[in-house]
Amino acid sequence: MKLLVVGGGGREHAIIKKLRENPDVSEIYALPGNGGISADAICIPEIGAKDLDGIVNFARSRAIDFAVVAPDDPLALGCVDRLHAAGIPCFGPDAKAARIESSKVFAKNLMRKYGIPTADYRVFTSPETALEYLETAKFPIVLKADGLALGKGVLIAQSPDEARQAVRTLMQDRIFGAAGDEIVIEEFLTGPEVSVLAFTDGTAISPMVSSMDHKRAGDGDTGLNTGGMGTVAPNPYYTPEVAKICMDTIFLPTLDAMRKEGCPFKGCLYFGLMLTPDGPRVIEYNCRFGDPETQVVLPLLKTDLLTIMQAVEAGTLSEIAVEWADACAACVILASGGYPEKYETGKPIHFTSPMPPNVTCYHAGDRDSHGQLVTSGGRVLGVTAVAPTLREALRDAYRAADTVEFDGKYLRRDIGARALQAGMR
Repeated sequence: MKLLVVGGGGREHAIIKKLRENPDVSEIYALPGNGGISADAICIPEIGAKDLDGIVNFARSRAIDFAVVAPDDPLALGCVDRLHAAGIPCFGPDAKAARIESSKVFAKNLMRKYGIPTADYRVFTSPETALEYLETAKFPIVLKADGLALGKGVLIAQSPDEARQAVRTLMQDRIFGAAGDEIVIEEFLTGPEVSVLAFTDGTAISPMVSSMDHKRAGDGDTGLNTGGMGTVAPNPYYTPEVAKICMDTIFLPTLDAMRKEGCPFKGCLYFGLMLTPDGPRVIEYNCRFGDPETQVVLPLLKTDLLTIMQAVEAGTLSEIAVEWADACAACVILASGGYPEKYETGKPIHFTSPMPPNVTCYHAGDRDSHGQLVTSGGRVLGVTAVAPTLREALRDAYRAADTVEFDGKYLRRDIGARALQAGMR
């Protein structure tokens, strides 16, 4: 089989490595891919993830048997719709279903309409009305850009001054462009956060192993929000009892709501959850695999990934037994100094020793420069270890991370600390 994976980051590398395990796979093309992914797939750097015409024409010309659209932008733009129209089987939601991520307003209104537990909120289309609302709001408070913002469109304001500045940043300075034309202002929730990715064909749902992301740039959860500085799986707060509540009150009701709205969701649905004193609440939905959550979840998957994805496309997920390893995984992100703000690229990457058998290095932001891998993004590499216990996985991931060198390399040194404090071994 010839496969096509749209995207070029660490998430896509994790997906590609897992797809390669299927013996029927003969070729995998990554559009655009990156320098490190080229060891596992044929990268086509001249076709970007948002070049829908280029993607469809390439898929037709190479007679692709199955495609996976991984990033949010091409999903929101209708890449799956276009591939399906060209007769190419595909994993991922269509544009209507992708609104569950591409529009915070759509998602929040969906939850309100169908009684899915989430934070109380208001929607604003002008900075004037938003600023007026803030005069009587309770703090802290959360402000979200409506549209896609590279995972950085959520601002937490501790005071009225911070909230007013957030409104100006989103709606007047428009740092995320049109994503800030509408904003959501919602109550601040407290409790442990949990990420749960799930395979779904629109009716059946198969949750993956839970995970814990670390969004802040600095140790101790300090500094700016990033796309994610590391992850661990499973999440110790996501007990079987919590999982049952989430299935009954959030997961199945969300699928039912999407069907009733005429946009059934097929693909990977990401649930960002807060376990509040009043029960689980939805913080956000993503319409695709999370990054870097994918880098700790997929290494624990025992069932063939392509088989699952084909069942999702065919609507037969209920016939597949999806199995997971009884183990733990930890991913440490190696970032460029200065990320998520200004950072330099083009720094040569050196691996001073081979990765151990239980460790995988996922390439997120690098490129090939005359045979030398160099940095090309903020998050450069994800070093993931799998072990019987989280403590062992973290030890192995950090040891391996320390064997990678590039100028300005930055990493958090406390990934997994909260999970260990919660009682994980």
